Amino acid sequence: MDPHWDDMKVFLAVARQESLSGAGRVLKLDPATVGRRIARLESAVKAPLFVKSPQGYRLSAAGERMQSHAEQAEDAMRAARDAMQGTSEGLSGQIRIGAPDGSANYLLPQVCARIADDNPDLDIQIVALPRVINLSQREADMAVTVSQPIAGQLLVQKISDYRLHLVASEGYLAANGPVDTLNDLRGKRLIGYIPDMIFDEELDYLTGLGVSRVQLASNSVAVQLKMLAQGAGIGVAHDFTLPAHPELRKVLVDQFSLLRGFYLVRHQGDQRSARMNRFADALCAGVREEVRLLESAT
Repeated sequence: MDPHWDDMKVFLAVARQESLSGAGRVLKLDPATVGRRIARLESAVKAPLFVKSPQGYRLSAAGERMQSHAEQAEDAMRAARDAMQGTSEGLSGQIRIGAPDGSANYLLPQVCARIADDNPDLDIQIVALPRVINLSQREADMAVTVSQPIAGQLLVQKISDYRLHLVASEGYLAANGPVDTLNDLRGKRLIGYIPDMIFDEELDYLTGLGVSRVQLASNSVAVQLKMLAQGAGIGVAHDFTLPAHPELRKVLVDQFSLLRGFYLVRHQGDQRSARMNRFADALCAGVREEVRLLESAT
């Protein structure tokens, strides 16, 4: 019996989730059905594809060989689907984007809304997570990142630079004294990331200031901005977020600023997909323009 494509999809889900239950959640199947499908595939190829351990299902040597072929088949199926969905009249189907919550909250909603206006048959999903999106486990079709990945078979393109500055509310500054030099930060309450939850060194904004303590911290940009807007302290904010928070103003602009970049990361196999290429181009152009507009407003 030859392997079925449906069984190969189940195989890939188990390989990525490392459990029958995890694969079942992705595929919307019960774990027992997932287990039977894996058994059927192993019978078809006459080899065990997984080694079960207390940590879950790990690929056997035969499974590792199978994975590359299954992923090639998956890419071919996706390319065929995209060829049908990416017609000249517009994009259709579903595309999921993973992004850190700063860009997910303050850039992607308006950019994706405009793309959706131009492509009414397209469903766009934004996954906002305070960590790196795992494309190899198909958490998303593409991801916005704050640094270039150095491993994996991935397509990477620069989207845009963006700027960050120290900010505080007018109320906080009025109540706690002026901030005219970096030394004036001493004794001020600082707001930033939870130090041990910074998932990319590009997000470590305060170490360069010699800051050893962050009195109010969150792994979410949106939460940090909320605390800043309420007058709870001083922190680093993206310039593109400031039009949404008119109560905040920049401080020490001539003494402290950061330049960072956004990158779009995609599966390497997507370079053959006209549909995904068209969407990626529209997303990059939209984010680039949105950053320009929002930063110029500050």
